Amino acid sequence: MNLEVTLTAAQAWIFLPLALPIALWACYTDITEFKIKNVTVLALLAGFIVLGPFALELSEYAWRFAHFGVVLAIGFVLSAIMGIGAGDAKFAAAMAPFIALSDAGTVLVVWTMVTLATVLLYAVPRFIPMVANVGIRRASKMPFPFGIALAPTLVIYLVLGITQGGA
Repeated sequence: MNLEVTLTAAQAWIFLPLALPIALWACYTDITEFKIKNVTVLALLAGFIVLGPFALELSEYAWRFAHFGVVLAIGFVLSAIMGIGAGDAKFAAAMAPFIALSDAGTVLVVWTMVTLATVLLYAVPRFIPMVANVGIRRASKMPFPFGIALAPTLVIYLVLGITQGGA
């Protein structure tokens, strides 16, 4: 499987120092509180607003805000219809400007793989009686925190940009 991205190494290096701690925080709060807080979403979006002009041409930078709007609208529809968490929808929307439109397919593949891995690491052990009796029983009644799949997807995407070494 070839996961090529059009993101350049320079762009990825500009965005990664911001995205990594925010992604870690989103994972932590989603696991511990089953919430991705608005301050986390706003920090990610504000980071793009500040750093975007240094990483992208002005026209590309402006178009990336359309990514935010489209993903936010889709996320709210999915939240209303399918019960996807509003924090997850907002976080996905805040991630969207970081992702080139031409890389959307690659990001969806990465997200799918990360989601499968997190389901295996997070959800499956809850059904093992020995593990469930150690205190995870309360969590087994809670929904799956999709932030633990969304946040690493952004980080992996940025790392792909670095490792592919585009100009």
